Amino acid sequence: MRFLGMRCYWDGDYITSVHYLAKATQFGDAGSHYQLAIMYEEGNGVERDEEKRFHHLEEAAIGGHAAARNNLGGLEWK
Repeated sequence: MRFLGMRCYWDGDYITSVHYLAKATQFGDAGSHYQLAIMYEEGNGVERDEEKRFHHLEEAAIGGHAAARNNLGGLEWK
């Protein structure tokens, strides 16, 4: 699912990307949570939403995603 979502993202089809990535998060995919966090930060395919961004960063970090842990630490430092 994540790979389909990322393929759509790279092709600029953000709406479809969100669909596939959201499905992948239901299976606990940390990379999909991280990508959704980026999309909520940038507003690609979704409205910008800091609360949802933070949620997906947390879930990705819990899942062991190193970049998510780093980004989450930076947010908590502020």
